[in-house]
Amino acid sequence: MKDADAIVFVVDDDSSIREAIESLVKLAGLRVETFGTAQEFLSNERPDLPGCVVLDVELPGLSGLDLQRELAAHGIKLPIIFITGYGDIPMTVQAMKAGAVEFLTKPFRNQELLDAIQQALERDRTTRDQRAKNEELYDRYDSLTPREREVMTLVVAGLLNKQIAGELGTSETTVKNHRHQIMEKMGADSLAELVKMAYKLGIATVK
Repeated sequence: MKDADAIVFVVDDDSSIREAIESLVKLAGLRVETFGTAQEFLSNERPDLPGCVVLDVELPGLSGLDLQRELAAHGIKLPIIFITGYGDIPMTVQAMKAGAVEFLTKPFRNQELLDAIQQALERDRTTRDQRAKNEELYDRYDSLTPREREVMTLVVAGLLNKQIAGELGTSETTVKNHRHQIMEKMGADSLAELVKMAYKLGIATVK
């Protein structure tokens, strides 16, 4: 599991558990940072790396579930693995519905935790990759001129060059030139790909 470009945050008020998990995670070749409270975790800067949180449910002050809500409220999408000494079904359901990767009851096997961490890190990498692609897509769209955006909206709506020319009061040749520029700037190899991009951007809707 060795991965120097990923980090695991451990939040547990029991120092012996923190140290045990820290040793386990380090042995797996991952970076790890530990915290005794949710407040301590929130007040520390986190490196911009794929990561996850191994989080005790019962904590002094903010509970683990409170921290989960706090992170969600601030748009922090770190995957969470809950650990608890006495979990119940409603608590588990609440945590999983809110996006937790796993809910482990102490004592759990080391491999169970490592498997959950691997799953959480993969989820965070996927989320980050998708976010980066979305940001690139919006940057490409921002590079279009206002007229190119108008043409793109009409193209993905299914209008032909002649119809677009009539709609905008211009020539078909000008529309063709705009279309060429749009395809190039957006990095689209086909009309179908451009339409998919338009859906992601919210400038095309399913009829």
